[in-house]
Amino acid sequence: MIRLHDYPPSGNCYKVRLLLAQLGIPYERVEWDTRAGETHTPEFLRINPAGKVPVLETEGGELLAESNAILSYLAEGTSLLPEGRFERAQVLRWMSFEGSIHQPSLAVARFLVKFVEMTDEYRAMLRQKQKEGYVALELMEGHLEGKDFFVGDCYSIADIALYAYTHVAHEGGFDLRPFPAIRGWLERLSAQPKYVPMAEG
Repeated sequence: MIRLHDYPPSGNCYKVRLLLAQLGIPYERVEWDTRAGETHTPEFLRINPAGKVPVLETEGGELLAESNAILSYLAEGTSLLPEGRFERAQVLRWMSFEGSIHQPSLAVARFLVKFVEMTDEYRAMLRQKQKEGYVALELMEGHLEGKDFFVGDCYSIADIALYAYTHVAHEGGFDLRPFPAIRGWLERLSAQPKYVPMAEG
């Protein structure tokens, strides 16, 4: 059985749990409390020297870090990773957008609101992250107008990657009311077969 090194509140870990559930893949969860520094212990650093979760441990003992790399690995050969060359590149495009623009704003804003004792410095950082996050949301909204999913007509790991932190955007102080296309997309994703909520995934 594969093993997932996990931290339940993490959106990056949730991406992997959601995909595993939807693919019906059994796995063992090993939880590490990142806020308590457990991912920087010698024990964990042997698993991932970067000190971050998630990490997927395959049945053969291979270790794979970075949530979007894990999604790609697990989705290979399924309908969640398109076969067409251009469509696969579009999946990579949106996963890259998630990692470089979307997550650094929405995820950091959520972390500041939920887990940090606010100071003037953190308030200034939060305002900047929210400003950047709304830019990301506007780009997503424009792309989703008239579309059900991010790539082609099918649900894919690009959707999963972007869903994780978008569906909890309110926890970072974002208002999704001005984004009807995103709200409709979130509803479609939560209605997918074998969907599991973040708290249960």
